[in-house]
Amino acid sequence: MSGFKNVIIIGASGNIGVPVLDTFLKESSFKTTVLSREGSSSTFPSTVKVIHANYDSPDSLKKALEGQDVVISLVAGVALGDQNKFIDAAIAAGVKRYVPSEFGSNTTDARTRAIVPVFEAKYGTVNYLKSKEKDISWTSFVTGPFFDWGLKVGFLGLNLASKSANIYDNGTATFSSTNLHTIALSIIKALEKADVSKNQYVFVSGFQTSQKEILEVAEKVTGEKWNVTHGSGKALIEEGQAKLQKGDFSGILNLIQGATFEAGEQLGDLSPEGLWNEKLGLPKDDLEKTIRAALEG
Repeated sequence: MSGFKNVIIIGASGNIGVPVLDTFLKESSFKTTVLSREGSSSTFPSTVKVIHANYDSPDSLKKALEGQDVVISLVAGVALGDQNKFIDAAIAAGVKRYVPSEFGSNTTDARTRAIVPVFEAKYGTVNYLKSKEKDISWTSFVTGPFFDWGLKVGFLGLNLASKSANIYDNGTATFSSTNLHTIALSIIKALEKADVSKNQYVFVSGFQTSQKEILEVAEKVTGEKWNVTHGSGKALIEEGQAKLQKGDFSGILNLIQGATFEAGEQLGDLSPEGLWNEKLGLPKDDLEKTIRAALEG
């Protein structure tokens, strides 16, 4: 084991937070606590200790984080650019490791950040952690899109209910994507190998796949041809930029999709960065099994 015993999770009620918390409670030996904002109506399993804190009070945050070895941040939205206060409180409380809210596209690549400007907030958080390495260590996880979540909500271009698909650039771009449970396991295993993952970006890929392959598997599982429309990754990026200029923040989703599916740059493929799956001993995700499960609800 790593020497880490006590883990506290911030943002445990979101899309990634729920499965991460569940996996930590059921499949890790870490003593896991949840940090929740004062006055929050979020509910958590009765088996987990919940500490409430005033996120705008350094003293309240410091007190909440005392006795913890690791802080895992799973915050989303505007809170992404506001993690320095958690980092400062963690340092003040004597926390040893901070896991920033990364989980997704490769924000280390300047080309990706140029397409999706909000990723500068994630990149800035890790740079802040790098400036504090004498006080606290960090591990940041890059996983590609959440595969099972992306199937369910249509992020990957497939509409499971109508058996239709929007395919960009003929669906040929290879990209990395990971199921939520595998992401949770990667955090556990990296914290168990604390020396190996110290002050590192950890790149994980449950699948190296493409829209074309996902559609082919979906058609195989359902035994029927799907209704397919085609578009371009560049046009998707332009659509996202136009939305943002009008103050429509749903454009961020278009930009992330465009960066993932645009075939020219292949920015969604994490394999050139060196994948950690084998190093962490992660089980292999099964593409057909995952798609079948999603179609069966």
